[in-house]
Amino acid sequence: MKEKRKICAVITARPSYSRVKTVLQAIDTHPLLELQLVVAGSALLDRYGNAVNFIEKDGFIINEKVFMVLEGENKTAMAKTTGLGVMELANVFYNLQPDAVLTIADRFETIATSIAAAYQNIPLIHLQGGEVTGNIDEKVRHANTKLADIHFVTSEDAKNRVLKMGEDENYVFNTGCPSIDLAAEVMEHPNLDYDPIKKYGGVGAMVDPAEDYIVVMQHPVTTEYHQAKKDVLKTLEVIDGLGIPTFWFWPNVDAGADGTSNGIRSYREKHQPKNIRFFKNMEPFDFLRLLINSKCLIGNSSVGIRECSYLGVPVVNIGTRQNRRLRGDNVMDVSYDIKAIEDAIKSQLQHPKNEQSTIYGSGDSGVKIAQILSEITLRFHKTITY
Repeated sequence: MKEKRKICAVITARPSYSRVKTVLQAIDTHPLLELQLVVAGSALLDRYGNAVNFIEKDGFIINEKVFMVLEGENKTAMAKTTGLGVMELANVFYNLQPDAVLTIADRFETIATSIAAAYQNIPLIHLQGGEVTGNIDEKVRHANTKLADIHFVTSEDAKNRVLKMGEDENYVFNTGCPSIDLAAEVMEHPNLDYDPIKKYGGVGAMVDPAEDYIVVMQHPVTTEYHQAKKDVLKTLEVIDGLGIPTFWFWPNVDAGADGTSNGIRSYREKHQPKNIRFFKNMEPFDFLRLLINSKCLIGNSSVGIRECSYLGVPVVNIGTRQNRRLRGDNVMDVSYDIKAIEDAIKSQLQHPKNEQSTIYGSGDSGVKIAQILSEITLRFHKTITY
């Protein structure tokens, strides 16, 4: 039997874990693959939900932990965090000697994984290339694509875009999004079988999940980071005014996150909204069960574009963070205008659940990716095909 290929996956933030969990499971159980797992960045930090705890609870063995996040939550801290990540991850890859490295999506620090691997002639695997959104994620995503050797994209639209960037069609695969694998499992057992407050605590009002409720997840936009506080205050004003029971989640560690966080804290202290409970994080399955039983998701998270399309959950997508990303009929786009946000929420609340959409896959991405990784010829040199 030939020696197992060592695939080193790097998780740098809370949302990245749900994007790759089923891939990790499929690699870990594949007879021809060996999983090496590195957890880094905000995924290790309590203030951003301590995703590492959920990773370990799911039974994964973590080979290395890389602390690399600089305080500041501004564009300079982002740049320095990325630089520190390159230095630390270069050492990690040198020590682990993987056969290939896997980087996920488009968060700013993922470029550190790509640089550290590519500069050491380690074949680089990239998930979720070829999509479009705007802000710094757009540049990082396409830079990851050009540094990567193997591409697992989530749609034909994304695949065509990667091919137009000159990538070899023999190394670009539309496998769907692994996060849809989790959504497919939740669809089989959708009941909310836990109490969010009893299990995760949180702060704020006592919200009863047995009532009709909504979910909010709003992040700063890195190219509009100076508006983050003003933007989140508008959403808070609308949600508070509507009085609908709400589960609200803390932002990611991006430039402007300090503004978003400060806006939430100041509004909560001043107004003490009676209908909002705030959380840092939840296990992926618990979060998706909370979503599928909600009346609507509000904010600008990609979960509204991806998982909610499959789950059929109505979404009010605010602002430019998900600009031009492929979306289903469940999404209504609005600007940061109080009346527009309020009207959109009221409109979406009148809708029943949308039909299930498979634009981001049908629930078997993890297995597909692992099988391809066990068979494909690994290489670290390429050239533009046309």
